[in-house]
Amino acid sequence: MDNAAPDSLPRSETAVTYDSPYPLYAMSFSSSTHRIAVGSFLEDYNNRIDILSFDSDSMSLKPLPSLSFEHPYPPTKLMFSPPSLRRSGGGDLLASSGDFLRLWEVNEDSSSAEPVSVLNNSKTSEFCAPLTSFDWNDVEPKRLGTCSIDTTCTIWDVERSVVETQLIAHDKEVHDIAWGEARVFASVSADGSVRIFDLRDKEHSTIIYESPQPDTPLLRLAWNKQDLRCMATILMDSNKVVILDIRSPTMPVAELERHQGSVNAIAWAPQSCKHICSGGDDAQALIWELPTMAGPNGIDPMSVYSAGSEINQLQWSSSLPDWIGIAFANKMQLLRV
Repeated sequence: MDNAAPDSLPRSETAVTYDSPYPLYAMSFSSSTHRIAVGSFLEDYNNRIDILSFDSDSMSLKPLPSLSFEHPYPPTKLMFSPPSLRRSGGGDLLASSGDFLRLWEVNEDSSSAEPVSVLNNSKTSEFCAPLTSFDWNDVEPKRLGTCSIDTTCTIWDVERSVVETQLIAHDKEVHDIAWGEARVFASVSADGSVRIFDLRDKEHSTIIYESPQPDTPLLRLAWNKQDLRCMATILMDSNKVVILDIRSPTMPVAELERHQGSVNAIAWAPQSCKHICSGGDDAQALIWELPTMAGPNGIDPMSVYSAGSEINQLQWSSSLPDWIGIAFANKMQLLRV
């Protein structure tokens, strides 16, 4: 999927597809193996997580039935533990969010996936407000932050299964959270703001962006791991990807506006500070190269990939940086960059 139009290349060389029995949403690449976790999106209590094995030589994606397991409600996010988490046994640790934060052990020999813990911060009830997302801190991998419709962000110590801190982060539901450094995270909310928090000063936060129209919800946040000054966010029902520089709050440094429908997902390239991918309701995944200075006519994507229907999810693998994963309808597709 270089600058040539994707359709000019044989589809089998640029994309590998997995067909699921059910609609898919959540997705994560393992940092240590060629495994990919996908979560069903069924409006029902009973949902599933499947683990797939990807072979880049034979260009095949195969489910590993022994690692498939049931999940209560559709997982809103899946994430394998970062490579910095040193663990005995060598298996993968997988986290999922939904009603609670859950940790699962995916055994190295592909024999089974077992629940490790269910983390519930409600002191008064066995129920808690649904979790919209979470992010695992790759600098301090015992630390994992969740966000919820109850306006809070909760920072967990997953090694000890205890809450490190909980903050009322926004005025409305918090939709996404992303770590920048060991003690610094940011979040976006239905109140239309991007806020940065530092665990060393929990009483204060910095608002670095607010929706141009008041109370337009922000849905997703991606922090550029190769350049921590940059982050990206998307607005509800908008075709724009907003690029922010934390050194110049309130004014975006770029707005990427070439989607023909609402943008649903964004991911920075894992090994380049200038590239980002977005996917949306127009069934397109666009890869962008951010220029030093945007021209008067805006920025065009450097490559375009057309999927079969609306793209709901997108991940750019740090372990397989030549591949981007997208989810649409009941398909998970790997695109070669």
